[in-house]
Amino acid sequence: MPDDVAGLAADVPVLSESGPPSREQLLNAKPDFVFSPTMYEFTAEQGFASLEQLKEAGVAAYVATGGCAERRMKGTVEDVFTNLENLGRIFAVPDKAAPLIEKGKADLAAVDKAVADRAEPTVAQVYLEGTTVTAIGAGIEYDIIRRAGGDNVFSPEDPQFAKFFAAQITPEALAASNPAAIVFAVNSPEHQQATIDYLTRTFPDMTAVREQRLIPIDAADTYPGTLGNVSVVREIAERLHPDAFTS
Repeated sequence: MPDDVAGLAADVPVLSESGPPSREQLLNAKPDFVFSPTMYEFTAEQGFASLEQLKEAGVAAYVATGGCAERRMKGTVEDVFTNLENLGRIFAVPDKAAPLIEKGKADLAAVDKAVADRAEPTVAQVYLEGTTVTAIGAGIEYDIIRRAGGDNVFSPEDPQFAKFFAAQITPEALAASNPAAIVFAVNSPEHQQATIDYLTRTFPDMTAVREQRLIPIDAADTYPGTLGNVSVVREIAERLHPDAFTS
């Protein structure tokens, strides 16, 4: 959990450490409401409780706007504001949602102003698992790079992203794109170091490696429906355009 709310969640039971809780774990907890970043967490084939099963158990469920089936490929950072507005209504606390929306929009506007009219460096967004390279080319993740003032080398127009926002690629394909920066999501300090080691060892002549523009971000900040969708835009923009945020 983010540091500013970790204390509030200290006594909340954790159902699963490594992924979504199983169908049995979730239903045994007898929740009234389930919030999920994507539809994946409701995939019955993966052993998770489906939306239908939750409905049968009398449990209300909400899928983040940018992670629902209709929006997963074309979601944007601003979808989080729709979630905040909806959750404010659901829990009858619109007065708590409103300032979060206002601050988020102001934070994005500040980045827009800072990077406006600046040359956009090329950026590849990838996820490394061992030596397997997965490229990100659509969805909220794609929009995060765009809002941060980067020019994605992978895009929704590419055939490999026609049906899913991510696609496994060869190291040669990443090398051929020769991005000026690489953004990569990590789950732990160990994962971050392993990714940096792989990129440095495998692509020593790549511009992003030579100029030391390897930009790790917390994987949780890319999940649809999280406030991290906004803060990570600033985080990446500061690395892509450091001189734009000096004042």
